[in-house]
Amino acid sequence: MAEQTPGIFVRFAELSYPEVERLLAGSERKVALLAVGSTEAHGPHLPLSTDSLIGEAVVERAAAELAARGHIAAALPPIHYAVTEWAREFAGSTSIDAEVAIGMVLGTCRATRAMGFDRVVVFTAHLEPDHIASLREVAKRYAEATGEALLFVDTTRRALAARLTPEFQSGSCHAGRYETSLVLAIRPDLVRMELAAALPEHVVPLAEHIRAGKRGFLECDMPRAYCGAPALATAEEGREILDTLATLVVEAVTASFA
Repeated sequence: MAEQTPGIFVRFAELSYPEVERLLAGSERKVALLAVGSTEAHGPHLPLSTDSLIGEAVVERAAAELAARGHIAAALPPIHYAVTEWAREFAGSTSIDAEVAIGMVLGTCRATRAMGFDRVVVFTAHLEPDHIASLREVAKRYAEATGEALLFVDTTRRALAARLTPEFQSGSCHAGRYETSLVLAIRPDLVRMELAAALPEHVVPLAEHIRAGKRGFLECDMPRAYCGAPALATAEEGREILDTLATLVVEAVTASFA
């Protein structure tokens, strides 16, 4: 079997335009990866940028692996705003209208495809139902406009969720052990661990609340904008989760070319 020729991994925003021209002139398969984050409360111990930090880290890991497999893989600048109505009562949470969010992501993906990328991938760590619905709508409109599939790696789908941690699968994971572990692995300096260690486990059946029509953290008995068990978080677990999430992205890209 022929040895795999290494590809190229780039952080797209760091390139100059002549460098982009040369990158896109290559014969390798070209993949652009977009992290869609949010700016919202994640308990008293995590930063507002938690979802963006996770998304960007996953995209970069996946892009590096795709490059190792011979692709040109570009990590696009992340989008930091989304529909975040569930956290609206908490200071700093910044929600945008669904149509604005759809237009921003869809426009970015279509422009990226028009540049010459063969695949465009969207990943999000922000799991608010209306946000996920907005990204599914983006995928639908992208396919209608381009005749091609947008690769939206949707971890709320059962088959993908089953490969993540028990807390994630329970749904009681906003700023809990799952997300706190991830931020510890990515930016430990941004985790107020002394606060996290003092937070009691707070199990919230979010799926049941959603089915009951509740639409906010306060309505769901989350007065400090967290659920789950942040005190149990570790950087080691975070690194394992990052590896799994990046693998899900790589698998989606590989399957699309197959």
